[in-house]
Amino acid sequence: MRPFLRLSLLLALALLAACHSREHAVTVGGDSPEAAVHESLALVRAGDFAGFWRHALPPRDYAMLREDWGRARAVEAPLDAAEQARIDAALQQLAAPDAETALDARLQPWLADAQARYGDQLPLLVGVGRALASKAIEDDPRLGEEQKQHAIALVDALAPWAQQAPWFDPDKARQAVGVVVATARQLGLRDAQSLRAMDFDQAMHGYGTAFHALEQVLALYGLPLDQALASARVVPLEYHPPYARVRIEYQLLGRPLSMESTLLQQNGRWYERDLIESVRRAHQRLAAPAGAATAPGSAMPGTVTALP
Repeated sequence: MRPFLRLSLLLALALLAACHSREHAVTVGGDSPEAAVHESLALVRAGDFAGFWRHALPPRDYAMLREDWGRARAVEAPLDAAEQARIDAALQQLAAPDAETALDARLQPWLADAQARYGDQLPLLVGVGRALASKAIEDDPRLGEEQKQHAIALVDALAPWAQQAPWFDPDKARQAVGVVVATARQLGLRDAQSLRAMDFDQAMHGYGTAFHALEQVLALYGLPLDQALASARVVPLEYHPPYARVRIEYQLLGRPLSMESTLLQQNGRWYERDLIESVRRAHQRLAAPAGAATAPGSAMPGTVTALP
């Protein structure tokens, strides 16, 4: 989960103002720490997640990630019949010719009922959720102190927006349904088996499509990520090859936020250290015999802790 945790932070930021197309030529690593971070963020913003991983990892680790993707799918436990039936039914509803009309007809009464029941309580409910999320972040042993501070700052920035967002607005819900249905059709998923059978490239393309859909839905409810994109800047903090540290500063909903990243130089190129370490940890977990465990905090062969 660690690489996807890091990726989720990049998704939340989507920080770079320059627009890159899917055809953008992807460089492996950066020629400077700042360039490495800028390119990673640009690829995330473009929804090019295959390009993101190709850029963000040294070639050997990228090849390992792709191979591990297939190995992990091969050992996944099969879906039980009930779960598979639920997924199949949901995908079939989204693919139906009248999907938007049918889903909107079901959603509107539910929205009216939810507003009547919870509309006045929404600020309190969001406040409780904010406290629970902050506690979960504080207790998460996978996060370092800097990561915890940034994640809590994100929660604090988003909570006032969540308390005031027009969640029960019928027109916005109708538009959101349209985005979801269009995205499902674009992905072309037929059933649970097709969802689980996607290879690495197919999955990364799907993530990009879903990310752009998420951007559209969030914008409907008052969270335009483009404002965060335009505000970003990468500030160098330390430069001691083969290590360097930068701070990513940005504005989210008018609030200044920042996070720090440590980069590692390999063969003259710069990469984010956390991503390399997390991919290697995931590889070790996948390669470990069933029932084997690595002690928390212990060094693992092949992780970047062993690198200069």
